[in-house]
Amino acid sequence: MTPFTTLTSHMAVLLTENIDTDQIIPARFLKTISKQGLGKHLFADWRYLPDGSPNPNFPLNQPIAHKAQILLAGDNFGCGSSREHAPWALLDYGFRAIISTSFADIFRNNALKNGLLPVIVDAATHQQLASLVAEDATTQVTIDLNTQTLTLPDGRSVSFPIDTFSKTCLLEGIDQLGYLLRQSDKIAAYEKTHPPRVQTSTP
Repeated sequence: MTPFTTLTSHMAVLLTENIDTDQIIPARFLKTISKQGLGKHLFADWRYLPDGSPNPNFPLNQPIAHKAQILLAGDNFGCGSSREHAPWALLDYGFRAIISTSFADIFRNNALKNGLLPVIVDAATHQQLASLVAEDATTQVTIDLNTQTLTLPDGRSVSFPIDTFSKTCLLEGIDQLGYLLRQSDKIAAYEKTHPPRVQTSTP
């Protein structure tokens, strides 16, 4: 994974509440186990018209939304069924972080495990961000993972929660397996302090 330290970007905005994982990446695109190429199917049922052409009214199809690395989303983002393809699709599209007032727990955990940072803010800050983008779509914010702060254009910073283990993995750009592999020397040393395990056969 790519380490996440600080990120400054303008925001794509999708304020619909209770967006479930089947809207993020419809089930028909879950046949692959590759993380590559899913970005083109992100929000497919909203993003494209029946003839396959881009829906001009969908926020992510607006020119200013292109290359945005932050998605400003509605409340309870990522609810519904568990599918790791949802954060895969968001990352492959180009998002590194999502800002919302709340996330579904399973989606939030899947996002953290794959290098996508969910940033929880209070309702007032969320509304301020939405208003700023409505006034100027090029508005940028800065996310600093080390200090766990989101800095707005006026200089105000708000803190957001993240557990220590996920924060460490994101900062170092490793997943859970990578974290364990980095502890291999300590694990080997621990094993040496214990007698060999004797397997007993069952009669």
